[in-house]
Amino acid sequence: MQVTIGIQNYAREVKVETETTQAELTAAVTAALADGTALVLTDSKGNTTFVPGASIAYVELGTEEKRAVGFGQH
Repeated sequence: MQVTIGIQNYAREVKVETETTQAELTAAVTAALADGTALVLTDSKGNTTFVPGASIAYVELGTEEKRAVGFGQH
């Protein structure tokens, strides 16, 4: 799932491709915004991204379904 995070006073977005479910991401984002704690995301390659909860401007969650790639995929 593609996660896009807008950070206050920063022109670029942070994008993370993760295998975390939408329900888990929603809970993590809600907790980070409510408590001001860091939002911690682990991407598909095992890299970890920390975003301070107090600095989050917005979060966009992509779809959970994987798209088929290649010829003859239906």
